[in-house]
Amino acid sequence: MLASMGLTVSMLASGSRGNCAIVASTQTRILVDAGISCRETFKRMKAIGENPHSLSAILITHEHSDHVYGLATLAKKLSIPIFMTGATHQAWARAMRDENGVRPQLDKLEKFESGHSFQVGDICVKPFTIPHDAADPVGFTFRAEGIKVGIATDLGYLPVSVRDHLNGSDVLVMESNHDLEMLRGGPYPWSVKQRVMSRVGHLSNDALADFLVHDYDNNAAFVVLAHLSEQNNHPEIARRAAEMALATRGGLFQNRVLLACQTEPLPPIRL
Repeated sequence: MLASMGLTVSMLASGSRGNCAIVASTQTRILVDAGISCRETFKRMKAIGENPHSLSAILITHEHSDHVYGLATLAKKLSIPIFMTGATHQAWARAMRDENGVRPQLDKLEKFESGHSFQVGDICVKPFTIPHDAADPVGFTFRAEGIKVGIATDLGYLPVSVRDHLNGSDVLVMESNHDLEMLRGGPYPWSVKQRVMSRVGHLSNDALADFLVHDYDNNAAFVVLAHLSEQNNHPEIARRAAEMALATRGGLFQNRVLLACQTEPLPPIRL
């Protein structure tokens, strides 16, 4: 296996049943979200040649269960810093209370604020606010060794501030959650459909395509489609929408569109 010369992005799981990724430099390894079990996280890391005990920190985007399901166990086993906003920590702790009302403790909790950069080893992390129905949801950009990675999933739309943060990304991980027609005709109750389509819900294939046509800077070597709904989307529909959008920018051959999935890790992206 070739050594990484910049940043490596490894999507371990992505979807409504659990989200987890690794952003790594030559010196630092960050787990982004912990939405699958500790056992499954370790299994998938080992499958792509990563040692779970080499992780430097865990970063949490928001407190929904598909992003924090394995957090408590991972924190105990790894004893590494856990980064989240104060509001996200409070919401997570409330949801995790035991039958006696006792909230879990994170021995190495590190709180950050959206908009304020911080360092994890040699990686500069910039959290930014995203529109989603959680306590204090964020996306992240990561910079190290001349490479920038942008991650933005679980957002109802793409405000100017989010677009600005994502500019210049060499790897862009973006939500492409649902096909509008599949969602409208699908099995979800109408109240859930309204929530998904709302401005604090999830990004559709069409909304992502609109961003790629009109606001994307066409810089990334890889565009990763993430958080695809298993009920209301299909990988090839999502891929086609993104590739057609990139083609209008002359980016079809410069950009590689990859799809992160729920059930197995995506091969590491190395830059």
